[in-house]
Amino acid sequence: MGRGFFVWASSVLLGCSVLLPSAVGASTEFEVQLPQVFLEGITYDLTVSSPATDPTATFQPTPLLRINDFPYIPSRSDGEWLFSDVTAAGTGAAVVTLELAGEFMQRAEVPVIPAWVSILPPLVAIGMALLIRSVLPALMLGLWLGAWALEGLTAKGVFTGLFTSFEVYVANAVADYDHATIMLFTFMIAGMVGVISRNGGMRGIVEWIITGANSAKRGQLAVWSLGLLIFFDDYSNTLVVGNTSRSVTDRLRISREKLAYLVDSTAAPLATVALVTTWIGYQVSLIGDAIAPLDDLTLSAYGIFLNSILYSFYPFMAILLVVLVITTGREFGPMLAAERRARSTGVTAPPVKSRVGQDDEAALAMKEGVPPRALNALIPVAVMVLGILVGLYVTGEGDTIGEIIGSANSYRALMWASLAGALVAIVITAAQRLLSLDEIVDAWVSGARFTFIAMIILVLAWSMSEISRELHTADFLIASLGNSLPAAALPAAIFVLAAFTAFSTGSSWGAMGILLPLVLPLCWAIMSMEGLTTGEDYFILYSSVSGVLAGAVWGDHCSPISDTTVMSSLSAGCDHIEHVRTQLPYALLAGAAALGAGTLPTSFGLPWWLGMLAAAAVTVVGLRLLGEPVEDYRPE
Repeated sequence: MGRGFFVWASSVLLGCSVLLPSAVGASTEFEVQLPQVFLEGITYDLTVSSPATDPTATFQPTPLLRINDFPYIPSRSDGEWLFSDVTAAGTGAAVVTLELAGEFMQRAEVPVIPAWVSILPPLVAIGMALLIRSVLPALMLGLWLGAWALEGLTAKGVFTGLFTSFEVYVANAVADYDHATIMLFTFMIAGMVGVISRNGGMRGIVEWIITGANSAKRGQLAVWSLGLLIFFDDYSNTLVVGNTSRSVTDRLRISREKLAYLVDSTAAPLATVALVTTWIGYQVSLIGDAIAPLDDLTLSAYGIFLNSILYSFYPFMAILLVVLVITTGREFGPMLAAERRARSTGVTAPPVKSRVGQDDEAALAMKEGVPPRALNALIPVAVMVLGILVGLYVTGEGDTIGEIIGSANSYRALMWASLAGALVAIVITAAQRLLSLDEIVDAWVSGARFTFIAMIILVLAWSMSEISRELHTADFLIASLGNSLPAAALPAAIFVLAAFTAFSTGSSWGAMGILLPLVLPLCWAIMSMEGLTTGEDYFILYSSVSGVLAGAVWGDHCSPISDTTVMSSLSAGCDHIEHVRTQLPYALLAGAAALGAGTLPTSFGLPWWLGMLAAAAVTVVGLRLLGEPVEDYRPE
């Protein structure tokens, strides 16, 4: 009996001697994930990581976080400690300490800067781009300012921020897999365009389309229709439509600014409301994650998304305005001058100030002596479009076409398809002996070189988006807006917030990813407090979701640092700032009509279809009042 007791006791002590050091050793690995800077008065959620701690262990010591000696008690979720609503008052440096069982596990000093500083980098970049009409130095200045802010606005940070902005943020933007894929398929598509331009395929398309599109008006309708056909992805739409239409629109004296507008207005606005696009998976997943904690909300994420389309007034107004501008022949703002210049002088390209592409017309001109066969361009483009659809199907999952394409990896699909299109263009050119191998390589390189400046702008725009994320720019915007709005005012406020966030960061997807997880729980909480949780009140929820989705597209559509805006300028061969200047008044008209006649009235109970009609009426009247006629053009 006594011997057995001692054996049992020895086993217990031995087990404790093994387990206890592990627990104690694990405690030394506790570390709170801190931001680079605190924004004064903005709340943060901080997590404590402990890789060596077993989340199923019986004994879990509770860490204590202090910010300038103010204590925070955590909650535990999924094996992690979470400190909610952490804030730092005053500016300077916040002393952060993490304690565990009476011992200091971590001590750090984090700079605290005024919250409004977080909005300065994108504002400075946007303001400078519009002021000096050169986006590259504007973006570089914005990046430098943002990196300096992340250094705590110190004197030393003025210098270190310059190097950090490139060493960290630009390098990370290039190294990102999705970003690298976008650059690669852009080069592939541009290279393919170079080949089919030199082999006479593009000239063949011009001669083929010109038989039907024999006027500027019909040419614009052809471009718009082509944009509607490639509805499933905004990048594909932008690159394919712009590159294949440029020769046609030049022949019909349609300005490059107008072509860029046509391309841009049938890309993101269409992709966000079409039922089968590469956007759906991303949007529905964000909605699903946001509503997961809302136990009393029984709607599915896909159902919420589908219903929100009915309240997405801006995308529909943007597409409608394109049709109205084409059919009425009325233009206004800088676009009026651009179209009159193109019609009267035949100069379709604007003066070069910040051209995002190197429009080497000689390098991309058809080689003398080759026949202008449209099939030499149509076959590679068709292979690419078909490849995109097949790639989306192969990389997607689900039971329906909508689910499959919505969950697909669009970057992989675009990479495969652009490579296939480029290879087919090379093969059919070589097989017909239209160009020598050296000439094919030169044509491909000339086409790819066209995108070089655009890729630099794109990388800087991605870097700016990352800086805005680390500065918690969206959190500042949300805190400034406040959460004391009545439920009926939420959709309009959310629309404006999403638009400004996307405009400032240059990313509609970024704005969606940041705002949807915050907006949906906030909207449902306010609706619950006001007793608006029955089915007949769900229009507020749908309109709030569409406020994020449509508002983000509006801001992205207006922003000079948006990737789709940059790519529209690129594919149209247009000066980037001129594209922004000429498109902005049209986007503002569509946005004002959508917000004032659509989102606001429907938030107070007006049926969505009446809101759609009212917004359309305002768009028509606005164009009638602001626009002036531009004569049509028919080549002889």
